[in-house]
Amino acid sequence: QVQLVESGGGLVQPGGSLGLSCASSGSIFSIVSMGWYRQAPGKRRELVADISRGGRTNYTDSVKGRFTISRNNAKNTVYLQMNSLKPKDMAVYYCSAKIMNSYMIESDYWGQGPQGTVSS
Repeated sequence: QVQLVESGGGLVQPGGSLGLSCASSGSIFSIVSMGWYRQAPGKRRELVADISRGGRTNYTDSVKGRFTISRNNAKNTVYLQMNSLKPKDMAVYYCSAKIMNSYMIESDYWGQGPQGTVSS
């Protein structure tokens, strides 16, 4: 079993900053990639940013230059620092991870989301 536990969401005014973190635990041999998605009311879930084990990052255009994704491989944790927040950034943020188990099988996991809610 694998669990992703998010933390750090909360109320923030437009223009403000907020940091999210997501810790993975359980039957983990290797975390291939980790990322953050978000879903605003009435909208589809979208990728915000992801990061490979080697540190290669990818951002959706709307957050480039404002958000920074990072990870601590030793702690199996991914972070998302969000600066200059805009009203369109207000959403529930979900952590995701592609994890390889000891049988070398990769599976996708998701965090619960509510702890990653960003609202004004």
